[in-house]
This record gives sequence, structure tokens and C-alpha cells, in this order.
Amino acid sequence: MSAPRRVLLKLSGEGLGDGGFDAAALRSLGAEIASLPRSGIQCAVVVGGGNLVRGRDLPPDLVPRTTADAAGMLATVANALVLAEAVRAAGAPARVLTAVPMPDVGETFTAGYARERLDAGEVLLLGGGTGRPFFTTDTAAALRALEVGAEVLLKATTVDGVYDRDPKSDPSAKRYERLTFEECLERRLGVMDLTAFTLCRENRLPVVVFALAPAGNLSRAAAGGPVGTRIG
Repeated sequence: MSAPRRVLLKLSGEGLGDGGFDAAALRSLGAEIASLPRSGIQCAVVVGGGNLVRGRDLPPDLVPRTTADAAGMLATVANALVLAEAVRAAGAPARVLTAVPMPDVGETFTAGYARERLDAGEVLLLGGGTGRPFFTTDTAAALRALEVGAEVLLKATTVDGVYDRDPKSDPSAKRYERLTFEECLERRLGVMDLTAFTLCRENRLPVVVFALAPAGNLSRAAAGGPVGTRIG
């Protein structure tokens, strides 16, 4: 399999730390992401905000869903800013683009500008989700991947692929190396939310689900190596 030229990496907020930021995790992740342009791989990153705010965890009787989702989107911008600094510290140019205008924080995302900056060798940190409530960062990742022309969506998790059962509770769970979108639906594997999954399926955008650990997994996944589970 030839290496993708352009990838979209979806990270959970927990990849940056548990309940905040972990310096060691930031340095390690920043270094791995910074290595991609040097390998000829263009990379845009969508990061969640769960290490800071999870909108769904806020009390619905106190905080309306639209406000809760706005808080979550702001958390993703904070994560994008911090991760961009980690990438720069590792020696690669990085730029923060936001889904809604925040001129003192980052530039506003447009697909054409994002593609231009990727071609220039910059790593893009895409904050703010889709900019609208009721959509997950998985959906934001699928949407941005299609907008920037990514050849694959890399979904980094704490588990090394897609299993037929929860491997944390069932040691006999089987890991799949490759699946079709139809097989994921038939087996109700829950790879990502249905909106994100449908975007990828209808636009034939492959998805690779893999574990961030150990170090080097991201580079291998971005290069098209046999890491995790490939869907599509």
C-alpha cells in the first residue's frame, strides 16, 4: 500500500492528558506529529476537548445543550493552541484554524486556505469542531478530512483497533485487521458516531482506527503501515 500524501488525524482530548494537560504526552505527541511533514506526509489534526470539558457531562437542567456544546468547542480550541505549540517546539511549522472567527486566537478555517497551508508543509490544528452544536468532533474530523482532501482519516484511540467485543472486559475479543463500512454496520461495531460514519462511507474515505501507544504508531499509521484496523 502506498503511503497517503495527506492525512487527517482525529485525537481525543484525553490524548493530551487526563483532566488537563500532561507535559510528557504533549512532548511525545508533538514530536510524532512534527515528524510527518519531514516524511512527506501532510497532516491536519482535529482534537476533542474531553480533557477539559465534555458538554454532555454538564447538567442539562442547568446548561442547555447549545451552551454545553459551545463550551466543548471552546475546549477543542484550547487543545489546538497547546498542541500547536508542542508541534512547533518539535521543529515543525503549525497553524491553528478555528471553525468560528477568533482573530486573536487563530485564523478562520476555509477549505481552500487549509489546503494551501498543507501544501506549504504546515501542520494544521483545527479547533472548534464544526462550529455548530449537536455535532461531535468525530463528525468534525470526517467533514474536515473531506474538505482538505485527506486520503485517510486516522482515528487515534486507547485501543489498538476495532474488536468484535470490548477487549477491556473480554480477553477473548477478536481484533479486525480490515473491515468494510457495511460490515461495521451489520456487526454494530460503533466505530464512530453515525453522522461521521455516513460521511466517510458515502465519500469513500478510508478510516484507520489505531492506538497512539506505543510511540511510533502514528507515524506507521500515517505511512499506511499495518497498524490498527482499516475500514473501507
